[in-house]
Amino acid sequence: MAGPGRRLRDALGERIPDRAHDRLIAARRRVRRIERRELSEFRRWVQNTSNLLHLSVVLFVPVVIGVVTYLTNHVQTLSFLLFPPLASGTYTLFSDPEGRYANPIRFVASLSVGALCGLVAHTATAWLYGGAATGAVFPGSAALAIFLTGLLTWGGGVESPSAFATALLALVTGDVDPVTYVVSVFLATTLVAAVFVVWREQFYEKRARYLYETVRGDDHVLVPVRGDAGERTAFFGARLAAAHEAGKVVLLDVVDPGEPSGTGDTSAAEVGGPDGAAGNVAVDDTGSNDVAVDDTGSSDVAVGDTTDGVAADDTTDGVVGAASDDSLPPATDERVRRLERIAATLRTRVGVPCEVAVVEGDPGAATLQAARNAGCDLVVTPYESDRGALSGYVRRVFAGDVDAIAFRSTSGRRRWNRVLVLVARPGDTAHGMIDFATRLTGARGTVSVTTCIGSESERRPAETRLDRLVETVDGNIETRVARSPLEDFIAANADNYDLLVLGSSGERSPASRFVSPPTFQRLQDVDCDIAVFDRGTP
Repeated sequence: MAGPGRRLRDALGERIPDRAHDRLIAARRRVRRIERRELSEFRRWVQNTSNLLHLSVVLFVPVVIGVVTYLTNHVQTLSFLLFPPLASGTYTLFSDPEGRYANPIRFVASLSVGALCGLVAHTATAWLYGGAATGAVFPGSAALAIFLTGLLTWGGGVESPSAFATALLALVTGDVDPVTYVVSVFLATTLVAAVFVVWREQFYEKRARYLYETVRGDDHVLVPVRGDAGERTAFFGARLAAAHEAGKVVLLDVVDPGEPSGTGDTSAAEVGGPDGAAGNVAVDDTGSNDVAVDDTGSSDVAVGDTTDGVAADDTTDGVVGAASDDSLPPATDERVRRLERIAATLRTRVGVPCEVAVVEGDPGAATLQAARNAGCDLVVTPYESDRGALSGYVRRVFAGDVDAIAFRSTSGRRRWNRVLVLVARPGDTAHGMIDFATRLTGARGTVSVTTCIGSESERRPAETRLDRLVETVDGNIETRVARSPLEDFIAANADNYDLLVLGSSGERSPASRFVSPPTFQRLQDVDCDIAVFDRGTP
């Protein structure tokens, strides 16, 4: 029989490997969390168009110039000093792909014309003076090359700064035939222009598809139907979802755990769909919310005391009616009937597939879990305030990992044709707000993307930022740069719009929000509808 010392050693021998294993797993999880956080930060950094262009310049320009130099060296030996104009022109293309000099035809033509003008000046000097000493350039040659370059590029509408550099370098080609130099410039610029066109058309102009998560998603919208504004908020969410072919709306109601519907014996009711199929809505105390869909078209929906599942009619495009069941608790029966009525209205008037869901639990946590279980990538909730600030429920939704909009309706509108979008900084949040605005207005409405500045010196950079923001969106969009305090601008212009869209300031630090409260908390007297957008925390 083993003694106490032996048993202690055996116990310690078993625990030490287990502890080491647990620590290793914990360390690996921490590393993964850090990696996800850093990747998320990098994604949001590169979503700024200015950062994306700088990164493209750093990555693409050296590679392109290196490839061109390699190919040229195998065709004809040229001094590397002949490539500065090519490098500067390439930088001009990639750094401002929508700018004045970002035309690939202009790029090839201007540099080639400059080289040709240099060749003409070199030939004329050689004919008049019999050639110059090696490394020497006649002043008249340089003047003639610049004159011809300016005249021809101006007349041809292909002016470019790099053209003058190629014209001067044609005078110092050394042992290389100037004609070979001109041909090399044409071929090199053509290669660079081809790479630029592919990059701009396949990546830059389609960057919304690759970088901006809010533009790629938000097809499935979850709408918590809360309070008197629930139905108006549902219409708003339905308009957003209807803009995409795959869009759908899930109407949600959360049962208070203290209500009788969350306890007691299992009860059921029939929920009808547009095709006459019935679904069984079971309210029990088993602690699970399961959705079972069979081949007959019925949905068995269980509403328990946790938020592990979503009660949803997943078999029809919408719910248009319900058969009453006396065994269903009155409070839950009333919630189900209200959701069905709103769903039927949305399906008829907006034409978007609609499902209903009822869960039980903490409202904030239940809403976020319901969004995950239903596959929704956007939550549209009624705007709720508490003493001038957001209510605890809205703050909980904004703190989740799902994109969210708090919608405040003051007019009862069902359509929004003129939308004002306030942008503070570029990024995925700004692109998401603009995308939502264009969904609401469609082809007939107007979206005004606006930013406010404090001094006139900020106007040009602000205009550039707004131009880059709206490049990726189709629709009737205007940009405005206002030199006035934000609150004054809103007070003077909000009445001209149906909807005001702004961010939740979630990217600001707590100290910043304490010193300067978010804008939407200072807009209590604005008459138009307001949508506050918050990017989900990854």
